[in-house]
Amino acid sequence: MTKKSIREIAMAWREDKRPYVKQSTFAAYMLILENHLLPYFGESDALSEKAVQDFVLQKLNGGMSVKSVKDILIVLKMVMKFGVKHEWMNYSEWDIKYPTTEKNKELEAAMNEAAAELQNLLYTIPNIPNEGVPEGYGAEDNVVERMGGNHAELPADALPHWELAKKYDLIDFELGVKITGAGFPVYKGKGARLQRALINFFLDEARDAGYLEIEPPYVVNAASGYGTGQLPDKEGQMYHANEDDLYLIPTAEVPVTNIYRDVILEEKELPIKNCAYSACFRREAGSYGKDVRGLNRLHQFNKVEIVRIDKPEHSYESLNEMIAHVENLVQKLELPYRILRLCGGDMSFTSAITFDFEVFSAAQKRWLEVSSVSNFESYQANRLKCRYRSGEKKTELCHTLNGSALALPRIVAALLENNQTPEGIKIPKALIPYCGFDIID
Repeated sequence: MTKKSIREIAMAWREDKRPYVKQSTFAAYMLILENHLLPYFGESDALSEKAVQDFVLQKLNGGMSVKSVKDILIVLKMVMKFGVKHEWMNYSEWDIKYPTTEKNKELEAAMNEAAAELQNLLYTIPNIPNEGVPEGYGAEDNVVERMGGNHAELPADALPHWELAKKYDLIDFELGVKITGAGFPVYKGKGARLQRALINFFLDEARDAGYLEIEPPYVVNAASGYGTGQLPDKEGQMYHANEDDLYLIPTAEVPVTNIYRDVILEEKELPIKNCAYSACFRREAGSYGKDVRGLNRLHQFNKVEIVRIDKPEHSYESLNEMIAHVENLVQKLELPYRILRLCGGDMSFTSAITFDFEVFSAAQKRWLEVSSVSNFESYQANRLKCRYRSGEKKTELCHTLNGSALALPRIVAALLENNQTPEGIKIPKALIPYCGFDIID
């Protein structure tokens, strides 16, 4: 092909020796050629990468938009096809940079800083309590919804669970201290089998209730922690692997709910019902005294969690179903229980409404919390960007709910204490097929 200058190509185009394009497109090409390319490149019959980059910089610094510059380069490539010598074997090799001015860089940096500050501020705002939440500041203001089960009649010399665990060689708290530290017990023999039996029992009950079992990771990234609201609110209570910036989960709620982060569900997929067993890790900083002895408060424990994603108009029906599910579990375990409606001051940072389950520990003569069942309404979904597409094709935020079904440590404490007899510790009927024994002796 004979080497031509850009001016020569412009003259040829005027004589209708032009690209095969629509007339309107050609007219636009000619305007760009005459108003931008000819004044800059003039008689040039060869193009270098530096020449093109300098041209781009001049246009951008003159206030032209990146889109307009890219339109000009489309025409420049067309010109090159008509015979202007250049450095590239094909035009895909172009590496044109579109720098921003210093002023734009400063504005962009300021905007990003302001957006980050705003996001961090929003993360510190708790959920708004539902109108059904009682007013109050602490546990003494919680409302007892209902009670069930029969209290065990124990002799005066009944043993607390930590002494029973030692007597029957079920749990070794001192060995856990040796291996790791306080709050990391070692389960042995029938104590370990009882843990496994409870986990399988809870998972089977959840499956029978329509929940899909998930086996999640036990560590999550910061985005997952922020999504469900553990970060930044509970950061001081979470174990953090600093080098990898990962967090040990305090509950399976975090990884399971984050399955739906940045997801748009179809309306027909709702409600979603998931359950998961996991070990849970909590620093429980500041917990001391007689109320944390034995299994009452641990840094590592086992728990089965149920999680639901639903439409806003159905979420309170889902909440009632979850409460009924947990109540059925404690009834099958033959434990005395009560259900509390938590006051605003005793609820978690992220909850719109929460119901706690407590079982009575006969030897300790105190109520032990074993489950919290909560509706977060759209609070978590907003952080997660968990949405669904309605029948009208509108995208709306989901409601998220979760509950412990159940946490094992205090359930085990109550089972050991309430079922102690002179012959040994009796196993509830529902657990015998899972344990493979009916008494610990």
